[in-house]
Amino acid sequence: MTDAQWETLLKIVQGEKVEPLPVGFIIDSPWLPGWYGTSILEYFVHDTVWLEANFKAVDTFPEVIFLPGFWAEFGMCTEPSAFGTRCVFPPDTFPHPLSVPKLIEHLDTVPIPNPATDGLLPFVIQRLKWASPLIEKKGHRIRFSVSRGPLNVATFIFGTTEFLTQLLMTPEPMHAVLSKITQFLKAWHDLQREMFPSIDGMLVLDDIIGFLSEDQFKEFGLPYFKTLFDTEVSIKFLHNDASCLASAKYLPEMGVNLFNMSFDTDLNWLREVTQNRVAMVGNIPPRDVLASGNPEMVRKTIQALLDSLSDTSRILFSCGGGMPPGVSTENILAFVETVKNYKRK
Repeated sequence: MTDAQWETLLKIVQGEKVEPLPVGFIIDSPWLPGWYGTSILEYFVHDTVWLEANFKAVDTFPEVIFLPGFWAEFGMCTEPSAFGTRCVFPPDTFPHPLSVPKLIEHLDTVPIPNPATDGLLPFVIQRLKWASPLIEKKGHRIRFSVSRGPLNVATFIFGTTEFLTQLLMTPEPMHAVLSKITQFLKAWHDLQREMFPSIDGMLVLDDIIGFLSEDQFKEFGLPYFKTLFDTEVSIKFLHNDASCLASAKYLPEMGVNLFNMSFDTDLNWLREVTQNRVAMVGNIPPRDVLASGNPEMVRKTIQALLDSLSDTSRILFSCGGGMPPGVSTENILAFVETVKNYKRK
């Protein structure tokens, strides 16, 4: 992300007027390798392939703010690997950690992982250390520390069904689990900021929030996300493209000031329930429109979204979720053009 793009993002979060209207997308391994023309495994394994894919994105779409920007990641495996989960890396499909359900009974004996040495985390740091001078030479900087959220990490370690069941059956041990994971994630974000002083934002991705009722979220989500986001950075960005009906009104209390939601979340409603205290990243269907549609369909959908809004401030126009596989250059350019040239009727 360039200095100018970072300043634009700060203006969006602060509610300042931005012209032309801004566009941004979360991009990572589901989209970049295929669009660049390589396999997912090649993208993970080769530093130069990873970097050149990201360079191609910023060169092809200079008007787009890519989030978090030069994301060094190993799919869903990054954080769970530090707890000892077995990680599977197929040649050209998404990697995934294999859950260890019985570990839930013994987590009290598992030490909090060290993000500087454990799992795949040191590989993330080393990739960014190698790439950072090249990224800065290109006019960009590392702006965000990144992690999956505590609920998401717990389900990767233990299995979604097992973890959610245990939340109801044995709540006290699950609080201990979430506390340990949250401590680990805070240390992971701290390490990223320590290694890369240009970081002034954090991105946390957690879709399991959408699987909880409001009361469950208040008990098992809110305290841990408040702890995680209790950090001195300018942008506190949460991604949850599952349901946010039960949790959206708590976003300001969590400390979140930038939010990427499910495509079926109405932005006017979200603005109302958060009292216009949270900037938004969205919101058209990522798969059915941005990936599967043609440029004309993209134009019509984003035009309809723009016309529906009571206010276009505090919005980074995007899709509801990360960039999915198969999105074409033509569809992205149609999105950018429509937003850039929008005039309210």
